[in-house]
Amino acid sequence: MLYRELAKYYDLIYSSKDYKKETARIKALVSRYKKSGGKDLLDVACGTGRHLEYLKDEFSCMGVDISKDMLEFAMRNVNGVVLKQADMTKLNLGKQFDVITCLFSSIGYVKTYTNLRKTIQGFARHLKTGGVVLIEPWLTKSTFKEGHLGMETYDGSDAKIARLCVSKIRGNFSVLDMHYLVAERGKVVTHFVDRHELGLLEIDRTLAIMKKAGFQTKFLKKGLMMDRGLFVGVKQ
Repeated sequence: MLYRELAKYYDLIYSSKDYKKETARIKALVSRYKKSGGKDLLDVACGTGRHLEYLKDEFSCMGVDISKDMLEFAMRNVNGVVLKQADMTKLNLGKQFDVITCLFSSIGYVKTYTNLRKTIQGFARHLKTGGVVLIEPWLTKSTFKEGHLGMETYDGSDAKIARLCVSKIRGNFSVLDMHYLVAERGKVVTHFVDRHELGLLEIDRTLAIMKKAGFQTKFLKKGLMMDRGLFVGVKQ
């Protein structure tokens, strides 16, 4: 539902996220690891385009997302960037890039190692030799806290939002039922429930999949967000 009825609340609930600071780190990592000579960048699962806002000044950018509703908001947030609807497990864009980013733990939505292999192979096909991919993972079974109480709020003058969830594990998936209470000026208070299922994909297996797809790999414990880390892959 978040990528349909709730898409318009996405940027509000994440208004405290420091996209500018994260993008500065991304640029530094690209400068350090990228070996190809170009400036073409693909942001996979770009959402509402908030990272692209700060990447487009240095790169020629394209953003893809599976949700057309999220892309509609990306079109409002970002000018001068090509945006397309695409499933990361089935990428076929007919173009190669110097940089691919997949951020904010979006890779967790592939759920299974089979889909992860397809996704990583797709990233390899779309990267130039020497190009770099940066993947911000979701949590693993050992770092995911079942029963964790999560809360995010937005306190604006025309809208107020509270989002709460209790985290669960089902097999190799994390299950997050996000309960939203939304109050908007001139409207009644509404309640939404938005289920997210993300695969608990282990670091070693992900690195092995990346290596098999032709990447020189590294896992950085200090990523963009707390407790997530960051995968770096350079196409050989």
